[in-house]
Amino acid sequence: MLQRPVFATPPTLTVGQLNREARRLLESHFDYLWVEGEVSNFAAPSSGHWYFTLKDSAAQVRCAMFRNRNQHVRLTPANGLAIRLRCRVSLYEGRGEFQLIVEHLEHAGAGALQAAFERLRDKLRAEGLFEATRKRPLPAQVRQLGVITSPTGAAIHDVLTVLRRRCPGMAIMLLPVPVQGETAAAEICSAIERANRWQVEGLVELDVLLVTRGGGSLEDLWAFNEEIVARAIVASALPVVSAVGHEIDVSIADLVADQRGATPSAAAELLSPDQREWTAQLARLESTLAGRMQVRLRQANRELQHLRERLRHPGHLLREQSQRLDDLEQRLQRAQRALLRDQRGRLLLLASRLQARSPATRVRSLQEQLARLEQRMQRGMRGTLQDAATRLSHLSQLLDSVSPLATLSRGYSILTDGRGQVVRDAGEVAPGDLLDARLARGQLRLEVKQR
Repeated sequence: MLQRPVFATPPTLTVGQLNREARRLLESHFDYLWVEGEVSNFAAPSSGHWYFTLKDSAAQVRCAMFRNRNQHVRLTPANGLAIRLRCRVSLYEGRGEFQLIVEHLEHAGAGALQAAFERLRDKLRAEGLFEATRKRPLPAQVRQLGVITSPTGAAIHDVLTVLRRRCPGMAIMLLPVPVQGETAAAEICSAIERANRWQVEGLVELDVLLVTRGGGSLEDLWAFNEEIVARAIVASALPVVSAVGHEIDVSIADLVADQRGATPSAAAELLSPDQREWTAQLARLESTLAGRMQVRLRQANRELQHLRERLRHPGHLLREQSQRLDDLEQRLQRAQRALLRDQRGRLLLLASRLQARSPATRVRSLQEQLARLEQRMQRGMRGTLQDAATRLSHLSQLLDSVSPLATLSRGYSILTDGRGQVVRDAGEVAPGDLLDARLARGQLRLEVKQR
């Protein structure tokens, strides 16, 4: 007889156990992921947690973002807002609902903006535009400040509030621009270039430019991450301070600017001295100056008293000087008379010595010696000329004896061919050749008939 097989009965689970196992399965299977969609049914109860539905045209999913996470994001979801969120896949055991536990959220498309930000940041860093050595120091004192921002935003209000408190004497020139939108970047560049042009033309005398705006999302701040704005800041002849968004926001404009302010208020404090510090320093300087002046006055009083004691009546001084002048005059006259006597005696002595050494005798002796030398020179020149003439005649005779002209005068001649070469052998010519014959007097042209 066959026995029927026995199958093991599966364990029976409670609903809670089933949901717990499903949650564990989901959480272990999925890692962190990014999901994009549109917000609906947003709720923010008193607990501080956020609950909403993320949907697209085909489906929807419940989402939860707990307080310890949502307090670190700048974006608050709103119904109809397109967002991108980083989350874990889970399941709410109480109702058995599939849901996403959100860790971070941002505007849809913010990821592409972040990638573009990083590409431009790396490009400009490679060009050295972030280097501290390229950036200019701010002036020690800012008297006139150009502010490039929205005239209606919170940034200009914060800047003016700080400056009124710290340094109300600073002159402010507002260059109004939109700080977000399609035209914002171009208008910010135009404002920077305009301020520099006015400075060159002498229309303004600005010390620093402040480029600023309040906080917002990456998309809101994007005008300050445009390359044209970065290039305009680098090209500015005026030093530029950038203060864009909150302290945690770092824009491309912040990185290329000569100085960064963490917030618009922080930038205003950076550019303005504290009036209270100036007042305290002025009081210290005033006290120091007063003390030094008192010391100087006491020294001057002591010197004046000393001089007063040494000062004599001018009448006594004049009488003493007059007497001294008379004495000097008498001494001068005596010295002049003695000098004249000495000079007169010396002149007489020199005159007698000069007379004794008169050059007339010496001149006569030299004249006689010159006459004798002149006679000897004439005799010597005549003898030398006669010897030269005799030697010239002898050499002329010798030259005539060896001259070829003398040989020609005895009936000889010199034959040369057409090249001017002397013919010494009859074999050197041929019948028909023309020869030149030089005689003692004259020259003949000959033709060889026979040899």
